[in-house]
Amino acid sequence: MSLVLDAAAQDLLFREARTANSFSDEPVTDEQVQAIYDLVKFGPTAFNQTPLRITLVRSPEARERLVKHMAEGNQAKTAAAPLVAILSADNEFHEELPALLPHFPQAKDAFFAERPVREHSALVNAALQAAYFIVGVRAAGLAAGPMTGLDFAGVQKEFLDADHTPLMVVNIGKPGENAWFPRSPRLEFDQVVTTV
Repeated sequence: MSLVLDAAAQDLLFREARTANSFSDEPVTDEQVQAIYDLVKFGPTAFNQTPLRITLVRSPEARERLVKHMAEGNQAKTAAAPLVAILSADNEFHEELPALLPHFPQAKDAFFAERPVREHSALVNAALQAAYFIVGVRAAGLAAGPMTGLDFAGVQKEFLDADHTPLMVVNIGKPGENAWFPRSPRLEFDQVVTTV
C-alpha cells in the first residue's frame, strides 16, 4: 500500500532528511520561521495544549552566550549555523487551556492544578511539538540539527526561567558542505511493531 504523500515529499521529510552538521551562509528569515510555526501548530497534543516555546538566538551576543553551554562537539556548528532555536517546555501552559480548549475550560484546574502533573505533561507534549517543528523545518526546504548535548541548567539560567524547561537546541539553515554523516541503521518493522 502506498502513502498518500508523494515520494518527493516523503524523501524531503523523512528518507533523505538528515541531521545537518554544517550549513551554508544563507540566512533563515523570520518569515520562514513564521511559516514553519503556522504549519506545525496544527500537530495534535493532549488537551490541545501548546507547551512548546521557541527562543530564536539571532544576535551575536546571544549566540556567544549559548555556545558556551553547548557540548564541545556542538559548539562550532552552533556558532556557525544561520539560525539557532532553543526549544523549551512551558510548565505553566495550563493558563492558556481555557482559550485553547473552549469546550472544556475547566481542564485547566481539573487536570493540571498540581505542578508535577503539569511538568510531566509539558515535557511529553512539548517534545511531541519539537518533533513537529523539526519536520516543519524540513518542509520549508531547510535542514535541522537538533542537539541535546548541552548544559541544560546553564541554558535555562541564561535564557529561560524556572517555569520553562529546555528540551533541545536546533541549528537551522540550508545544508553546507559535508553536512551529512553516513546514514545510520534503523530498526525494521518486525523489530518494533507487535500485534496483540
